[in-house]
Amino acid sequence: MIHDGRRAQTLHAFGLRLARLTAMAEADALAAFELLAWNVCRRLPPAEARDFAAQLPALMRERVLCGLPGPDRHITLGSIERDVAAKQVRFHVQGEPPHAGGAPGQPLAVVFDSLETPDLFKDGAEVVVEGRLSEAGDVFHADKVMAKCPSKFESAAGRPAAV
Repeated sequence: MIHDGRRAQTLHAFGLRLARLTAMAEADALAAFELLAWNVCRRLPPAEARDFAAQLPALMRERVLCGLPGPDRHITLGSIERDVAAKQVRFHVQGEPPHAGGAPGQPLAVVFDSLETPDLFKDGAEVVVEGRLSEAGDVFHADKVMAKCPSKFESAAGRPAAV
């Protein structure tokens, strides 16, 4: 109980400092900073997001890292596995499109506890996953998976089409 009180007190002190710096009400300053921190973490690789969030007050860190949408990623080719018995879909995501020609970077394993995936969910598709990163930072547990529609203004190679 004392630990929770200290965490709340730390967040309050942080909010007061933000309010002084921004000339905003404490609640508004905290909400604006949390949104900014969430957007920063959403665009960083998982390890960098954890390092960034480690500098935030504990109560804010939990909200920034848990249950928020992850960055737009592409499904790594050949990584989709459907486990009907466990009612799970496992796959890997990477930051760059697999057809971009470069190295895919370090893919991140994703576990989705449902067999119901979007129609556009396939190898190489651009996806957004919502959920939480494991403590070890090696598996993302998705609560929601959304596949993005390819732009009708892009060619098959991912470059803008001539109009």
